[in-house]
Amino acid sequence: MANSEVSALLGRIPSAVGYQPTLATDLGGLQERITTTKKGSITSVQAIYVPADDLTDPAPATTFAHLDATTVLSRQISELGIYPAVDPLDSTSRMLSPHILGEEHYNTARGVQKVLQNYKNLQDIIAILGMDELSEDDKLTVARARKIQRFLSQPFHVAEVFTGAPGKYVELKESITSFQGVLDGKYDDLPEQSFYMVGGIEEVIAKAEKISKESAA
Repeated sequence: MANSEVSALLGRIPSAVGYQPTLATDLGGLQERITTTKKGSITSVQAIYVPADDLTDPAPATTFAHLDATTVLSRQISELGIYPAVDPLDSTSRMLSPHILGEEHYNTARGVQKVLQNYKNLQDIIAILGMDELSEDDKLTVARARKIQRFLSQPFHVAEVFTGAPGKYVELKESITSFQGVLDGKYDDLPEQSFYMVGGIEEVIAKAEKISKESAA
């Protein structure tokens, strides 16, 4: 922002959205200083301001090009009460590759993103026409996506004071297997509430049984 004002005072012709014409060069010069050399390496964790939550704004978009991974926090996900409110569709990582993660982990991650993206594409139709107008396949996609959304919530140890729920630790292998099970339809019979703020899939099943008993009582 400061550079934009200085650039305007110098009489330079602004680029998109009023940014200085040298935005890409300025950010590139800064980011390239945070790199590995023969003398050592620097790891940076950067908090990036996104104007009006627009990820295509030139400033954040130019910055993202230099980062190995981005974690995007979403207001919409936060409004659903899902924490951490990380958007798995907008967040990125260069490590999301079958050569680094392995085929199983990579395919599961991409499968989760595909279901969530399909659900996002259907939300306008749902808002206008309602769930009843969807095909059976689309209804199944929505149901699985909503379960995945809630399963991505995590009861953190550091948040016990605020949530009142004990923190949970789940092994990576179990997480991959559990999400693949949701994608394969193994847990289609479980209510989506049972996936919210739990640890592993066994806890999901136990919570679903508890909900079923309470409903029957």
